Amino acid sequence: MITGILTFLIIFAVIGSILYGQRLIKTEKSDAVFGNPERAKGGVHWVIVGSSFLLLSWLYYSWDIAKAFYPKSANELCQVAKVNESLLSLKYLFPIEERQHKSTALIKRENINIQNKILIIQNSPDLKAQDKELFVNLLNKTKRTIPLLTDERLLETETKIKIKDLTTRISWLTEDFQKVSYPPIKSIEEENKRIEALKKQLGWGATGMEVPPLPESKRGLKFHTAAEELNKISDEFFALRNHNPEYLRLLEEIRTEIKSYKDGLEDSQELEMTFIKEIKKLGQRIEYESVFPPKALDEMEKSN
Repeated sequence: MITGILTFLIIFAVIGSILYGQRLIKTEKSDAVFGNPERAKGGVHWVIVGSSFLLLSWLYYSWDIAKAFYPKSANELCQVAKVNESLLSLKYLFPIEERQHKSTALIKRENINIQNKILIIQNSPDLKAQDKELFVNLLNKTKRTIPLLTDERLLETETKIKIKDLTTRISWLTEDFQKVSYPPIKSIEEENKRIEALKKQLGWGATGMEVPPLPESKRGLKFHTAAEELNKISDEFFALRNHNPEYLRLLEEIRTEIKSYKDGLEDSQELEMTFIKEIKKLGQRIEYESVFPPKALDEMEKSN
């Protein structure tokens, strides 16, 4: 309230000082100022204008004006930021801001890494021929796991159903978000709990954050609820793996060979241990990534 009144007073002071300055220019001769100390005195109105602009800039960039006239605006922007943050993971996967899918970039990168590792192993003078043969064979098998993840014929029905379910939820959320009634009140108990938490929420800067995090308006609650749902969808999707039986069979074969080789190593064979660990890590990176057939996620991409 005080900041709002102060803002209006500053604006009036600026307008009044400018009008006064213009009137003063018309009634007095400016060519007699230089060399006349008496005529050079004054100009307080221009000092007021400059100081007022500095004060207004400070009030603007410190959010004080926003807090005075739109006390809930920053909180609403905070809820919008939650939605943007919840979309980061999906933006990472789909080419929303990139030219290609992240899975495509991953495949290219890992194929290059595997080929480079093969060249390093083949050119290593400290490795035995049989070790080189084993390592190269393991790397080629690891390379063969990638097409098994991108083959649409191998995509399991259960995985397809899960992708379709997540896509439907995104589409429903998009439709519901545009409705005035969104978000619906789940239960009186949950609504009372939300109101009580809101009452306990501290003011600006008191929580350790610039803006209090809980939504304080109907509009803010709308974005907050949408962000929560998007986070759930994102978490469920990134927990999903396209590990079809053919891929798992080859992966288990690679793991068994790696374990058998490691068990036969002696403590002095540090170089061999280093190489076998790096080969294992290459396979794990592919295993943990979300790699799907090219057209499997088309509908989900369109729903974003």
